[in-house]
Amino acid sequence: MTDLRPLMILGCSSNSGKSLVVTGLCRWFARQRIDAAPFKAQNMSNNARVVDGGEIGVAQWLQARAAALEPTVDMNPVLLKPEADTRSQVIVNGVSRSDLTALPWRERGPHLWPVMTDAFERVQRAHDLVVIEGAGSPAEINLPDLVNNRILDHVDAQAILVADIDRGGAFAHIVGTWTLVPDATRQRLAGYVLNKFRGDASLLAPGPAMVTERTGMHNVGVLPMLAHQLPDEEGGTLRADAPAGAMRVAIVRYPYASNLDEWHLLPHAARVSWATNAADLDAADIVILPGSKHLAADFAWMRERRIDAAVRAASDRGARIIGVCGGAMFAGDRITDRQGVEGVADASYECLGLLDLTTDLASTKTTRATTVRFGAVPAPWCALAGIEAAGYEIRHGQVDGAAPSCAPGVWISGNALATTVHGLFEDPAVVAAIIGVRPQPVLDATFEQLADAIEAHLDTALLRDLVGMA
Repeated sequence: MTDLRPLMILGCSSNSGKSLVVTGLCRWFARQRIDAAPFKAQNMSNNARVVDGGEIGVAQWLQARAAALEPTVDMNPVLLKPEADTRSQVIVNGVSRSDLTALPWRERGPHLWPVMTDAFERVQRAHDLVVIEGAGSPAEINLPDLVNNRILDHVDAQAILVADIDRGGAFAHIVGTWTLVPDATRQRLAGYVLNKFRGDASLLAPGPAMVTERTGMHNVGVLPMLAHQLPDEEGGTLRADAPAGAMRVAIVRYPYASNLDEWHLLPHAARVSWATNAADLDAADIVILPGSKHLAADFAWMRERRIDAAVRAASDRGARIIGVCGGAMFAGDRITDRQGVEGVADASYECLGLLDLTTDLASTKTTRATTVRFGAVPAPWCALAGIEAAGYEIRHGQVDGAAPSCAPGVWISGNALATTVHGLFEDPAVVAAIIGVRPQPVLDATFEQLADAIEAHLDTALLRDLVGMA
């Protein structure tokens, strides 16, 4: 491997565009024939993907794909998956750790730091260059920071700071962040990027020059607001305009909905909207119940808003109902949590009863890639017959029952379909079979678009110099 210096992308805040910039850089470096791998020591998201038997945040999965690499758990060794406002499941090296989940937040650091550094070293040994994504802001002075400042210092990376100029106050964010970070970070902050800019960049003067004068950081460039199709690292992504007359699809968005990124292709074929109230389902041709990181809390939320009754009513009037993972469990008869996986032992509650399925939560978590091969499929799902689609499973629930199965992990009863397999709707053939419109894949074109933006708007000579490219 070549001896290139790691490059770290820090942000003045969450949602400043760190993930987008790292994704674009991974594809841009790949164009330069540099074997560049992504790394994020700790991520927080309920959007996760299965790789080599474990799970990582979707951002690093996408970044690896942009770099034309097979994603590994080392690229995101610690993943926090929120289960409540004050509780997150801790995933270490791809595997759920109940012991660390139970620890107070400030006591986890000594256990997680060696995991982070060991994973980084494995990634660095395997690749020419590591492009590191920070988390939140490095200037959170009230918190012990392993993920930004300590990693940056430990691996002796060069760093670029990204600010979201669309929010306003970007110059203050940049200078304020530079002022508050530790000396070791300040010495490594080589430059800054103004992200999500709309308008004439010449009007920014003399701001960039003043920032450079105050901080010594180079102005690496101004990235425009991009109309891209990169799925969000957290939450859901509905970025496309469906064709005229397309079906109406409502996705129920409960508080702890998970893997919402897997629906990023659907808006290219249907009119898709998030449903947070019962009335949001009234006109839907298809209602989707997505995954859930906390089944009990999300189903209680549905009952409180009478969305459970609205789903049944939609089914009664002929709308098709699709449940995926946690949504499949909601579509069944009952969920039981004898071991207290979600915090209350021996909890049990009735669900929607659209399929003859029952779910028992197990302390052992299933995380695996899988392929679904649809056999004979009854109406109104006949078009799925013969399709083979890749997906993945991330779940504590063990689903069983008498509902007819047309493939392992897929059950159909009338106009209701349930599956424990995520990712099927990222296959254009599956979307076409259910919606009637075949969308074009968008991810690779998006990676190219982001790399084009890096080439056009950033100082690529400086990028080469920072990592030590000849």
